Amino acid sequence: MPKIAIVAGEASGDLLGYHLIQALKQERDDLTFIGIAGPKMMSLGAKSLFPIERLSVRGYVEVIRHLPSLLKLRKQLLTQLLAEKPDIFVGIDAPDFNFWLEKKLKDKGIPTIHYVSPSIWAWRKGRINKIKRAVSHMLTLFPFEQSLYQEVNLPSTYVGHPLADVLPLEPDVEKVREILKINPGTIVVALLPGSRQSEVMQHAKLFIETAILIQKEYA
Repeated sequence: MPKIAIVAGEASGDLLGYHLIQALKQERDDLTFIGIAGPKMMSLGAKSLFPIERLSVRGYVEVIRHLPSLLKLRKQLLTQLLAEKPDIFVGIDAPDFNFWLEKKLKDKGIPTIHYVSPSIWAWRKGRINKIKRAVSHMLTLFPFEQSLYQEVNLPSTYVGHPLADVLPLEPDVEKVREILKINPGTIVVALLPGSRQSEVMQHAKLFIETAILIQKEYA
């Protein structure tokens, strides 16, 4: 049975991984997935060697505080993946964590795929040489990113964003309001604190206070 090692670092990566595993299983139903997965990926049978929450840190202060445990986890994960001898590795986003892992695995002869290109077109373009040493093939969300990897002869494929296949181009607002039981004339404000647990905890108080102010203003 072909074995795919796969690592997602947070909720958004878990969602990407979910759609990726779903698509691959439609092509072959004998694939096995092992690495670090969230609840969505695990619902499709992916085996998580460590809780995905261990990687869901944000900001310099939080990263520095958790750095020793993250480095230890990464080495432990590498050891376990080498023992599992996967046919291929897929790192989903989380570049600081995955590029190191991909370089080690690639050096051992395991093909590595990175899903979601870092924004090298926006800043620190020099990172592309480090990426090339670690990655066998890059999957990009935007079509223009491919030309950047062609410049350094790194194979890449534009795959788009899976949510483009899930969300309608022009949503039926009236239908959604009906489902959510929201009156047609009601003003709707979306509160989006982030996908990481730490983001929700840090932003929750401010979001709630803001919601109260908005409600007082428009009630």
